[in-house]
Amino acid sequence: MPDAAKIEFEPLSPVLGARVHGVDLARPDSPERAETLRAALAKYCVLCFPAQTIDNDDQIRFARIFGRADSEFLGKAENVEYPADDGPAKRGVLYISNLKENGVNIGALPDGELHFHSDGAHRKSPYRCTSLYAIEIPSVGGETKFANMQMAWDALPDAMKRRVEGLVVNNVYDTRAHLREQTDETDDSLSNARHPLVRVHPDSGRKSLFLSRLMTRNVAGMPRAESDALLDELFEHVEKREFVYAHPWKVADLLIWDNRSVNHARNYFPPTERRHMRRVTVSEP
Repeated sequence: MPDAAKIEFEPLSPVLGARVHGVDLARPDSPERAETLRAALAKYCVLCFPAQTIDNDDQIRFARIFGRADSEFLGKAENVEYPADDGPAKRGVLYISNLKENGVNIGALPDGELHFHSDGAHRKSPYRCTSLYAIEIPSVGGETKFANMQMAWDALPDAMKRRVEGLVVNNVYDTRAHLREQTDETDDSLSNARHPLVRVHPDSGRKSLFLSRLMTRNVAGMPRAESDALLDELFEHVEKREFVYAHPWKVADLLIWDNRSVNHARNYFPPTERRHMRRVTVSEP
């Protein structure tokens, strides 16, 4: 029986996502399985592979199904704070963790709430996909929320669609920030990039909105008051409950999501609880 024929997809929610059964990510991929999973990610936007026993190399190999995996092994200092440039050495295996060694965080974004965003939108070349593997999870909170930006586009009134198509937005981000107000957009040293507000997915052909509360600061060429009002309206729209799925993590879950079709955020969890995740991203070629 072909490897891909054993795969089953169970929807995670009516909004997006599928739980994938019949895949052991510690095993090398077959071309048939890889093709099936790429098509599934374009369809479901988020894939969850439960009960996976994998190491760094397994996760990197899996990420390569979807494009150029960022496979540099970042040092502990780079895991905590990394420069704003797009250098390849700063795109790699990263820990999203509040664990400490000698009183110092060993990973990035240690605890607390994290506003909705799309990974790498502050870069000239955003991340195509993000994979996250759960090593330790808190007993309460810390869910990852996903907002379906394609569904949010589809639900916009026609007048608003006409208004926003063709607009370009500025994205600015301080990599230490959890919330919008923690980034000083006037700081010229921070990573920043311009991207179209509406994008078309290259595989599915579906349109989606490409903006986020955490990173998107203003609409290029638009008076600031008008820009702020428009963005606030859009932030509220894309974060509506009907577009959002919150994933309750289990240890050994591996999730991969498509940054071209979803935003994600993190619910608050107590800083006294341990949360330790391993992230491998996929960059555009």
